[in-house]
Amino acid sequence: MSNNFIDYPFDQQHIWHPYTSMQHPLPVYGVASASGCELELDDGRRLVDGTSSWWSCVHGYGHPVLLEAMQTQLNTLSHVMFGGITHEPAIELAKQLVAMTPKRLTKVFYADSGSVAVEVAIKMALQYWQGRGCAQKQQIMTIKQGYHGDTFAAMSVCDPDNGMHTMFGSSVTPRLFAPAPQAGFDNGLAARDASALRALFEAHHQECAAIILEPVMQGAGAMNFYAPEYLVLVRQLCDEFEVLLIADEIATGFGRTGKLFACEHAGIEPDLMCLGKALTGGYISLAATLCSDEVADGISSSAAGVFMHGPTFMANPLACAAARASMTLIQQGTWQTQVAAIEKQLQAELAPARALSAVRDVRVLGAVGVIEMHEQVNTGLMQQGFVEHGVWVRPFDRYLYVMPPYCISAAQLTKLTSAMVEMAASKHRLRGKPAQGSPSHG
Repeated sequence: MSNNFIDYPFDQQHIWHPYTSMQHPLPVYGVASASGCELELDDGRRLVDGTSSWWSCVHGYGHPVLLEAMQTQLNTLSHVMFGGITHEPAIELAKQLVAMTPKRLTKVFYADSGSVAVEVAIKMALQYWQGRGCAQKQQIMTIKQGYHGDTFAAMSVCDPDNGMHTMFGSSVTPRLFAPAPQAGFDNGLAARDASALRALFEAHHQECAAIILEPVMQGAGAMNFYAPEYLVLVRQLCDEFEVLLIADEIATGFGRTGKLFACEHAGIEPDLMCLGKALTGGYISLAATLCSDEVADGISSSAAGVFMHGPTFMANPLACAAARASMTLIQQGTWQTQVAAIEKQLQAELAPARALSAVRDVRVLGAVGVIEMHEQVNTGLMQQGFVEHGVWVRPFDRYLYVMPPYCISAAQLTKLTSAMVEMAASKHRLRGKPAQGSPSHG
């Protein structure tokens, strides 16, 4: 039994949790500690973590390599401004990222969250075209059912119809949206998807600076997996119509879909790439936007002559040290066999859910497993049910999904999948007003 005291009344009255109402807040569960793939609640219960703390803690909790790297850095330099100053953790991490990512991505801009990395990428694209004498290229293109974060530029490229940001109306910049590809990961490029995308490029390329999308797997928008051939077409159209390609790999990067980066499923290279979440193994916030020499030269040729962005905690040394350790673990390659094993087990153990009348679809890609329901679920009731089963699974909208740490054991994963199938069959968990509980890009 943990001795940690959680002041739940104060929390409920004063602390605003993500995507919740202060009048009718969702229940919260006090976490006292975490290790490996498990969270220990303040009442002593242990939960197998199926979310990797919103997809970031891929190495598990309390990993000695990450803890040692952070402790060593904490004792020397925990933070320093990055304007006019540099330091070894930032330099060495950039070397790793340049070596790991597609060859054309040679420049690294550090940010402090995934949403900000998206903001940076969009600003880079706009400023690039100014530097190339095409200041009219101010528009951004994307596909529906996407999610890129909760800050304003990021909100503007999230799904405009069923996303979380429709209530902000005209305050959000209108963008150009192609229909979300619907063919599925293994079904190739559908003619209707290809024609709709080409039509959008043909009509708007003169005003369009870039297209941004989540490669192959759309996350918090709809947990939609689409064909790599669609991504190949996007790259071809970007080259044909002179539009930059921004790959948002914040959720998909570092092995989650079975490739180091999801772009690799299609064999293409973007002009800009956004990274976050697993970058530090989920131990501290850090993100990065990488771009090509061509993009960097265009920005540097703009009227400002410099890129106009500079977060206070940019290239935080402590975060860079954690990321270096996380990237070193990724580079060792163990994730490849781990993710392959997770994928195989998810496919086998989630398959029975397909027979349930309440289930619309079951799909698996890499270390991602999704049960899509026909109707929205009640997040609060579902959350309670999962905790009763000894697991932490955070459903949203119609989706019960897991994206566990790569180091999860087969027994722990079975506990997750069994709970998912059982909860999908438990119709009383679907009753009541659906509550919000979407994943975050922060």
